[in-house]
Amino acid sequence: MNAIFRAIWVVGYRELLRFVQERSRLISSFGMPLIFLVVFGAGFGRMIGTVVPGVDYIQFMYPGILAMTVLMNSLMSGVSIVWDREFGFLKEILVSPLDRRGILLGKATGSAVVAIIQGSVMLILAPFLGISLTFFTVLKLIPVLFIVSIAISSLGLLVASRMKSQQGFQMVIQLLIMPLIFLAGVFYPVNNVPLIMEVISKINPLTYGVDAIRQVFLGADSAYEIGITIFGHTMSVLDDIIVVSILGLGLISAAVWSFNRSE
Repeated sequence: MNAIFRAIWVVGYRELLRFVQERSRLISSFGMPLIFLVVFGAGFGRMIGTVVPGVDYIQFMYPGILAMTVLMNSLMSGVSIVWDREFGFLKEILVSPLDRRGILLGKATGSAVVAIIQGSVMLILAPFLGISLTFFTVLKLIPVLFIVSIAISSLGLLVASRMKSQQGFQMVIQLLIMPLIFLAGVFYPVNNVPLIMEVISKINPLTYGVDAIRQVFLGADSAYEIGITIFGHTMSVLDDIIVVSILGLGLISAAVWSFNRSE
């Protein structure tokens, strides 16, 4: 176990150092979420108006935009494995005493910490958008963001385990990003879509992350009418976290298995 924790610490710390040294990464990661927030929030906000009593469209969409910020960083966490493979650094890690499971867990953990940092910066916008934000809300939000990021990072690592070039990885990730975002309830409630889209949305791990973040922001009562319903049961924050954790565990297990086979 000590070898696994040591690997998590070493690799996770390296990911944080790379993030600190690449300031452009911090700025660029907010580009798409902010564009969506401005275009959809300002453009559709007036047309849609109030989603449910007491919740306008921007208040509904903002938690999804926060989840999108986490998604963008988490999925791209896998590119570091592809980069390390291309430049030979991955071989040096693999011949070291570090546990292979710990290497991937360290990548995911480092990505999750970076996602929390980026999400915290996004929270600065909340008061300007009329979204109530308290210290207690932030405390509840941090573990939710961490768990969601670990799950999504695992998907990125699973894809990266089979990729041999950065170009190939980025093409696959671009194909994944849009469906994950649009089928996660970021812009509309997932219960009010055609059946096939609803089914796909409910196997998307980001859907439950968005719902959990939205409930933290809006409160369970306000989010009840627009929450996820599974077999007649409306998901609570705890339910969402359990589902995300199970999906994340499955994805990270698949990533470790795939990584060991490919290397």
